[in-house]
Amino acid sequence: MNIAITTVAAALFVSIVRVTAASETEATAPVAPRFLSDTGLYSNVAKLEIDKRNRTFSPQYPLWSDGATKRRWVRLPEGSMINVADLANWELPVGTKFWKEFSFNGRKVETRFLWQTRKGHWVFASYAWNEQQTNAQLASESGIANIADVENGKRHSIPSVSECRSCHDAGRTETLGFNALQLSDDRDPNALHAEPLSGEMLTLNTLVSENLLTPARPELVTNPPRIEASSPLTRTALGYLSTNCGSCHNNAGSIATLGLDLRQTTGGLECSAAIATTINKRGHWVVPDAQDESRIVNPGHPESSALVRRIKSRRPISQMPPIGTVVVDREAVDLLTTWVQTSAADVAARCGH
Repeated sequence: MNIAITTVAAALFVSIVRVTAASETEATAPVAPRFLSDTGLYSNVAKLEIDKRNRTFSPQYPLWSDGATKRRWVRLPEGSMINVADLANWELPVGTKFWKEFSFNGRKVETRFLWQTRKGHWVFASYAWNEQQTNAQLASESGIANIADVENGKRHSIPSVSECRSCHDAGRTETLGFNALQLSDDRDPNALHAEPLSGEMLTLNTLVSENLLTPARPELVTNPPRIEASSPLTRTALGYLSTNCGSCHNNAGSIATLGLDLRQTTGGLECSAAIATTINKRGHWVVPDAQDESRIVNPGHPESSALVRRIKSRRPISQMPPIGTVVVDREAVDLLTTWVQTSAADVAARCGH
């Protein structure tokens, strides 16, 4: 009896210690500062001068965000390296920070902040800029609706933390726009909404030359990643779909069971999963006025291609992407309509689909 009581008491003590330790960890875990100026983005807050330790970069296939002008920065902890043993899934060092600034009509509206505080744990935060454009304050976890005019009465909203995680969390946190394909020096000249690559921007060449990758990857300079396609149009279409659809529609995310895989992180061949899972595939969403002919991509027929119809829509029940945009990306609709109309059939024939 005494042994049993002692055992129970010991087990109870261990449980209390574990709960207390967990509570202390949660209580002392780093949180996002109240003001953007306290995140480390600026070296001179009064002049909004960016700290030189924060490196600017521009993905070659940017995400459509209702025509926002964006600036992006990353800071790696001093002396750290990015683990690229798995080139498709980079492991960033603890302490890494990302910022992305959104401007509409020439005014800064929000800056998003992503900070890895311990392995596998990221702090997500969004900051709303004041009218004076001098600083930005932390938005609530539920976001801020309709904060800025975008186009024809449609307004931009700062997303909630849960919405941020719905795009960035897929079993592990994905830093969208910061991978081998996006930072490749072999840039797609026809990529939609691409920003000019300036000399100070971080690319694979920079990461390799500054010994910021482990293991070393000299082939990323000599043979930079690209989407190999039979035509410039197909290359651009696959790149756009990878960024704007592939963060959710991939083989590892929470909706992988849908069987749609559009993500490309290391380049790849034309006959990829993106082709195999879209062309002539029925899909779960059926084009309402073309139910018999409806396919995800119906070669030669954009009007019965669910992919085109959903990117073209901004009805909540059918639009894609489902969040983060209130304005149709007209250039993308034109691109994908032309690709389905003129090139998808040839791609399907070459790839056996």
